[in-house]
Amino acid sequence: MNIYDIAQRSGVSIATVSRVMNGSPNVSAATREKVMAVIEQEDYIPNAFARGLNLNSMKIIGILCTDIADTFYAKAVSLVEGLLRRNGFDALLCCTGNDLEDKKKYLELLLAKRVDAVILIGSAFKENVDNSHIENAAKQVPVIIINGLVELPGTYCVTCDEQSAVAQNVALLNRQKHRDILYLYDILTYSGCSKLSGYRAGMKQCGLPINENLIVQVPKSVDEVKRRVLSLLESGVSFSAVMASEDLLAIGAMKALQEFGRSAPVIGFNNSILSECCSPSLTSVDNMLDTLCPAAISMLTGILEGKSVPQKMVISATLVQRDTFHTDLQ
Repeated sequence: MNIYDIAQRSGVSIATVSRVMNGSPNVSAATREKVMAVIEQEDYIPNAFARGLNLNSMKIIGILCTDIADTFYAKAVSLVEGLLRRNGFDALLCCTGNDLEDKKKYLELLLAKRVDAVILIGSAFKENVDNSHIENAAKQVPVIIINGLVELPGTYCVTCDEQSAVAQNVALLNRQKHRDILYLYDILTYSGCSKLSGYRAGMKQCGLPINENLIVQVPKSVDEVKRRVLSLLESGVSFSAVMASEDLLAIGAMKALQEFGRSAPVIGFNNSILSECCSPSLTSVDNMLDTLCPAAISMLTGILEGKSVPQKMVISATLVQRDTFHTDLQ
């Protein structure tokens, strides 16, 4: 259903339907009741692409993230909310967790609140099997995805090339004669899969054998990672460097190495505040949130203003060197 269908079904003009939807007083009670009856019967949700161009826009953007306690998501939400405010929008935030049904529920909640667009933060919103809920949402409002990739009509993605970043780090370690590189990850979201693919590709490009015993899935807990890495060290598993899909995992590995009395390069990912607070400070990949978020908001405002914008934008990552690993980057 669209506004034209509502007008035809109600027997009134499109302009009258628009006035009813925008709460104009210049509509008789009988006409308003007739139009609202059709809207409610058809469960009609106004298209935010058009509403964003209207002076009566709600000026509210929905934001979904899985876990606001995560440092990556917390920083992204803070950046996005501030940028939206400066562009005259309010934000409505929902934290979904990783359960698909909860993701669907909160997405529907935002749509019911008549938001002008939805921003999904992180790759956890790309499902391996069914993304129809995102596809349906994108038929109603623009859907912007930050550091994730769901290629559907009406979706717009700004993402970091994390796969290349990990592959490049393997090459950097290899140039310093590290052949046995331990790789730690927690969950295989789109981002997690990209990073793991980057590790495998980097090892292959360097002509290094891939030892599956050095690709280890761990819980997202410093203590649990420390325990797992200590177990590897105590069992004689050989590795000379560590890479992790997140800073928190890298810090757990660093603590295990310290307790075991070993020294090895450690590289984390996300360049979170944790990488600066730990001792020694952690070398980490910056996946460029400070660039991704402004790019996403620029993309969003362009869409709502009726401008043509690309559906996908890819930004390169940067390695931020600290105490746990130094290289000339040549």
